[in-house]
Amino acid sequence: MIDLPYLSDVTRKTPSKIILLVVDGLGGLPHPDSGKSELETANTPNLDALAGESACGLTTPVAPGITPGSGPGHMALFGYDPVKYLMGRGVLEALGIDVELKEGDVAARGNLCTIDAEGLLVDRRAGRIPTRESAPLVEQLDRITVPGVELSVYPVQDYRFVLVMRGDGLSERISETDPQVVGAAPLDAEAPSGESAKAADAVNAFIAAARDVLGGRDKANMVLLRGFSMLPRLPDFGERYRLSPGAIAAYPMYRGLAKLVGMSVIPTGATFDEELDTLEEHYDDHDFFFLHYKPADAAGEDGDFEAKVAALEALDSRMPRLRALNAEALIVAGDHSTPSILGGHGWHPVPLMVNAESTKGDGVACFSERACAQGSLGRISATDVMMLALAHSGKLAKYGP
Repeated sequence: MIDLPYLSDVTRKTPSKIILLVVDGLGGLPHPDSGKSELETANTPNLDALAGESACGLTTPVAPGITPGSGPGHMALFGYDPVKYLMGRGVLEALGIDVELKEGDVAARGNLCTIDAEGLLVDRRAGRIPTRESAPLVEQLDRITVPGVELSVYPVQDYRFVLVMRGDGLSERISETDPQVVGAAPLDAEAPSGESAKAADAVNAFIAAARDVLGGRDKANMVLLRGFSMLPRLPDFGERYRLSPGAIAAYPMYRGLAKLVGMSVIPTGATFDEELDTLEEHYDDHDFFFLHYKPADAAGEDGDFEAKVAALEALDSRMPRLRALNAEALIVAGDHSTPSILGGHGWHPVPLMVNAESTKGDGVACFSERACAQGSLGRISATDVMMLALAHSGKLAKYGP
């Protein structure tokens, strides 16, 4: 963990390389028809072969029974206690698109969504409206004004945008307006205390104006806001672990998260193949790489079992490129589970494998939830993954005399 006492006494700088591949929403659950999870259903010979040569187990992102967001799930994998270092998604999205935040700014992650004539949610993501259609709508939202608060609205990707509020006396302690289910009406922002009232009032005024701006459309006719947050202060990832970390992620939020912990964010394209191109091009520039794979999570959130299977198979076909780099430690992990049968994030343990010269295999025949449960790592906290990565890459010295 990044807060481990005397961490500086045991970490050491070496030329060895670590690759942490985070498969977003990796974990799943058995389909009721087949009794097999997405990983168990997918044809993944490369991941299975790697599992046979790795130390395997399951991770708990936050705590048993707690369903994590992507932010806490990634923070845990980076070694940060996600309970201690909780942050809203707004800041992560804003930093991911290079928005300059100042102390006291409040950022929120926004979705364009679709409501019906009764004002009830039909689609929380507006049919995943593409950026070319959403950007002009976000430009209209950016013209909204609220007295006493400076508002800025930025397009992110597809249906996502960022709202930044700037002004005196703002607070991040306001409730989200996304009910997280269809068939319900978007919520008003609420202030749990008087100090949050100004921010909540500004949010509700923005939402009311957004309803007027978008109201004549069949889809993408309303907005949802969540993840209200301000810039936190965090221990520096590279300094604490004595690493030169590089981050490669196509999605803005994950770039923002990496930037927040002090990683160098390497520009890349929109596809995983382009992420791999970037990794190969910059492989000599860093000794630690965070590499992000999104499609499995998107399919799981859509409740599309077959699409998630296909996303995992597509990832498997790219694994030879990763292995060809011969990193001293290659870790395949997930930030959380996204079972297709739930259509969203789950609280279930997430498969993990750590591959290095020092791992000879646990007798695990394939990379899946049930198989990894039999591995030597057992079920561990996700906050322990970085220490295993450092140990297997020769970057940890003996602790104590």
